[in-house]
Amino acid sequence: MMWILWTLLLLVLFLWLLGLWFARAEDLSAFDRAVDPEGSESFASPGGPSGEHRQASSDIQAMGGQVKGMSRKEMLQFTRDFMEEVPKGKEFNCEFVAVDAAGVPAEWVLAPGVEGSRRVLYIHGGAFIAGSPNSHRTVTSRFSEVANAAVLAIDYRLMPENQRRDGIEDCKTAYRWMLDHGPGGDAAASSVFMGGDSAGGNLSLVMAAWIRDAKLRAPDAVVALSPLTDSTYSGPSIRSNLLTDIMLGPLFGALLRIPKWVLGWMFVLENRIKPSNPLVSPVFGDLSGLPPTLVQVSEAEMLLDDARRYVNKARSAGSPVRLQSWQGLLHVWQIFYPDVPEARDAMARIGEFIETTGADAA
Repeated sequence: MMWILWTLLLLVLFLWLLGLWFARAEDLSAFDRAVDPEGSESFASPGGPSGEHRQASSDIQAMGGQVKGMSRKEMLQFTRDFMEEVPKGKEFNCEFVAVDAAGVPAEWVLAPGVEGSRRVLYIHGGAFIAGSPNSHRTVTSRFSEVANAAVLAIDYRLMPENQRRDGIEDCKTAYRWMLDHGPGGDAAASSVFMGGDSAGGNLSLVMAAWIRDAKLRAPDAVVALSPLTDSTYSGPSIRSNLLTDIMLGPLFGALLRIPKWVLGWMFVLENRIKPSNPLVSPVFGDLSGLPPTLVQVSEAEMLLDDARRYVNKARSAGSPVRLQSWQGLLHVWQIFYPDVPEARDAMARIGEFIETTGADAA
């Protein structure tokens, strides 16, 4: 019996050590500082968030209470249903055209009068498990307007039915296709942009490094809204902003009670890749030689330090990456365009950034 006990103890020790190795990553604490003034802007209203934003927050809090006690399967379906309801009842001054982007389902989002040779690859958020071109029409329709471009919103493969790598491959395929195909047919793009939010922000930043390494035509600008950049969840705000992030806190707060070595095992088993791999955690990669990039984030959300660390590290590597942060807002508040004034402001600043980078490129 004693040898069985010793075998079990050694097995547990092995699993513990291997889990710690899975979770091991570069120490990013050197980038836990304010971004230099030349590369950052912070916005706040003297009276706090607008009444419209407070209403959106109340709605999210009410829905957040519904996830308590749900099984994983129930929470997955709840999240998917909720996101698909976001554009319900909204009127859009845009045309939505379904398209097959070399096997990746997608839709062109076309604001009136946009130049079809100017193109945006938009990658929706949803924690890699939810979301679609439909769920993000409030963002993509406005993105088309402010960029004066045709937006290709892709329906990449989601987890858990698919692997994380499958979604990444869909993004790569769609980007290659978009370079030579527009809403009017086969034609090379004159300008190329890329954007995404949350999980889609993660994929956009992963893509920016991949495009550089693959020596493809680089985007003229990249926009990442509240991106996840560190899948090891090592940023201080992951825990310090748990209570102020009323969107992500109820959904993912329980993960923080799980030992780090167990989280490492869970991530590897689910994704077949270490959580610190730059393919899923762009902040751990080489951030030199990147295109002009704008990162927007709320200072109240759990992913604040994901954004700040990424920007600081990229700027240290010489890349023209900027941070815009807002006080007290929801995670990816831009999705509440046009109802919430802060969403209108953020989208306007995206337009200014794209216009400026376009002028610089010219």
